[in-house]
Amino acid sequence: MTPVWRKSSRSGTSGQSDCVEVAQLSGNVGVRDSKAPEAPHLTLGAADWRAFAARVKRGDHDLT
Repeated sequence: MTPVWRKSSRSGTSGQSDCVEVAQLSGNVGVRDSKAPEAPHLTLGAADWRAFAARVKRGDHDLT
């Protein structure tokens, strides 16, 4: 089955082209850079993805 990649709703909100895409991958979640879709992607288990997304929402990974 070919993954269906979708862009994060938070990507590029300031007019930048910094886009992250995610896809369901057989019980896992794939994460890739939309500017390089042919490049390798990260694969996270569902629980790890939820934990990571929660940390991002909390601002734990903000660069500013």
